[in-house]
Amino acid sequence: MTVSRQPGLRIAGTQWLATRLRGAAAIALMCGLLAACTGEQFQKGYILPQGALEQIPIGASQDQVLIVMGTPSTVATLSGEVFYYISQRSERKVAFMKQEVVDQRVIAIYFDKNRTVQRVANYGLQDGKIFDFISRTTPTSGQEMSYLTPIFKLLSPR
Repeated sequence: MTVSRQPGLRIAGTQWLATRLRGAAAIALMCGLLAACTGEQFQKGYILPQGALEQIPIGASQDQVLIVMGTPSTVATLSGEVFYYISQRSERKVAFMKQEVVDQRVIAIYFDKNRTVQRVANYGLQDGKIFDFISRTTPTSGQEMSYLTPIFKLLSPR
């Protein structure tokens, strides 16, 4: 018995396989491109270590604060000394789009004349107002607010 070879069938099978591989490669390429367009998160300024604020009790020394929190973003001398740690988190849902501010904070550590911690405040924006997340109060206007307001304006996106 003689078996005849059908070259046309073999080529057709190879073409079918090549077409499938090209289709799979195109799908993989599209998935890769779409994955590259996913969102990003950005952290600017100070990154608060986990549990750092709990390690700063009232009456702690300025040196203890520097050990736990590190160098402040800025320092003010209002009626004593104040260390400000400033941060902002923003995200972009899709690549090449505008960043949106998710959270911005100013951690203020107030010292008395003896350079010990008098008060700790964690200011952020809630409903468009500067808000202290530790004492759950909105500060009244005065020297402190006149210093914090420009900081938040600098951090806000334009």
